[in-house]
Amino acid sequence: MAITNFVKRIQDVMRNDAGVNGDAQRIEQIVWILFLKIYDAKEEEWELINDDYVSIIPDEYKWRNWAVDNKDGLALTGDALLDFVNNKLFPTLKNLEVSEDTPMNQIMVRYAFEDANNYMKDGILLRQVINIIDEIDFIEYEERHAFGSIYESFLKDLQSAGNSGEFYTPRAVTDFMVKVTKPRLGERVADFACGTGGFLVSALNELYDESLTSNENKEIYNNTVYGVEKKALPHILCVTNMLLHDIDNPEIIHGNTLETDCKEYRKLEKFDLVLMNPPYGGNEKDSVKANFPMELRSSETADLFMDIIMFRLKKDGRCGIILPDGFLFGTDNAKVNIKKKLLEEFNLHTVIRMPHSVFAPYTSITTNILFFENTHPTEEIWFYRLDMPEGYKNFSKTKPMKLEHFALALKWWDNREEIEVDGFPKAKKYTVDEIVANGYNIDLCGFPHEEEEILDPMDLINQYQEKRASLNAEIDHVLEKIPSMLGGN
Repeated sequence: MAITNFVKRIQDVMRNDAGVNGDAQRIEQIVWILFLKIYDAKEEEWELINDDYVSIIPDEYKWRNWAVDNKDGLALTGDALLDFVNNKLFPTLKNLEVSEDTPMNQIMVRYAFEDANNYMKDGILLRQVINIIDEIDFIEYEERHAFGSIYESFLKDLQSAGNSGEFYTPRAVTDFMVKVTKPRLGERVADFACGTGGFLVSALNELYDESLTSNENKEIYNNTVYGVEKKALPHILCVTNMLLHDIDNPEIIHGNTLETDCKEYRKLEKFDLVLMNPPYGGNEKDSVKANFPMELRSSETADLFMDIIMFRLKKDGRCGIILPDGFLFGTDNAKVNIKKKLLEEFNLHTVIRMPHSVFAPYTSITTNILFFENTHPTEEIWFYRLDMPEGYKNFSKTKPMKLEHFALALKWWDNREEIEVDGFPKAKKYTVDEIVANGYNIDLCGFPHEEEEILDPMDLINQYQEKRASLNAEIDHVLEKIPSMLGGN
């Protein structure tokens, strides 16, 4: 099929359906249909490999038995198709029986449909959408992998600004972080707020060629990644992404990492490599914060994920995490304690300062990549400022960040030296004593000549909310101390 116009064809059909309103619903509609098509293709593979394979989906609800149009006039369409989807297919898949012994490649079907919806009201148009998706042959390796670019467009379109800090991480950024952290086959790679699976895919791509050398390596590759995602739509997108990348039994959990009491982490798996762009700008409720030690409790979601990483990083493990500027300069009690723990128990060796608009058009909040290891206390930290590429004033949807924009940073990574531009440090090394003396402020090697930017109102609100959350946390900490200062209990 002509993959290049795949999305446009589907969108053109959906625009004529009164039940689908806006891109978010269009994407959700496409995703559950696409999932069933891809899952059916994978099941055909599993049936060939394993004679004893038994599907969790009853026969009449398998894609091949209701969705495929054999052009014999017998395919479900119109009201009959709507009745089947709304009153039979969805109730059945939402309520599939699972147990502790059910493998993840079957549990995922129920996960995928727990919060899914069929928005289309015109059964004839729904048939047209199904037929377009059925044109893709996911059994054919080349076509399955060519589809990856189309899938990326779904993931980008899914994102929207100002939604609790949840933004699509540009592939250039995830690829850069993977290249410098160097995952190895046999290591376990985790993302505790994995979204649509960008970091996990970049890690898998790095290991893919090695996985093809033997059946043993393929099995090891299949067990490489672990993810958790709270929201239903990104979760199913991530699971589908894993299937497209030949992960037959993806360990992608539908849940909220923050709801686990940190005391339980001793019993849970620790990981060799953690790669994350956690949600930030969120304000967690007290019941969530209570899962963390008092001194590390923060109102900022990203801070709590830092806590989790420090609990769940294996000895000698590595981490690359994207955090907003607020973490670097934050002086509230929780942030300072998190940074103190990070420096005293881990080796924070590198901070990459990223230019503004990396996440455009979703947000203008400036971010940084922190790299640390669970090896020894921090002795020195290298800072490197990644400047806007020549000829770019801003990144945008049409001019996104590319891996080539990291070329100088990659060259510097292996041959580190201090760099000064126009009298300001672009790359500089600081001792841990200097950081401590600076009140754990690691807002260093910033952008001295940043042009004033007129922000979108929502971006401006997000920036103010981030600053307010930091100030509120500091005020709350002071208020907690006042009763004891006054002689109270």
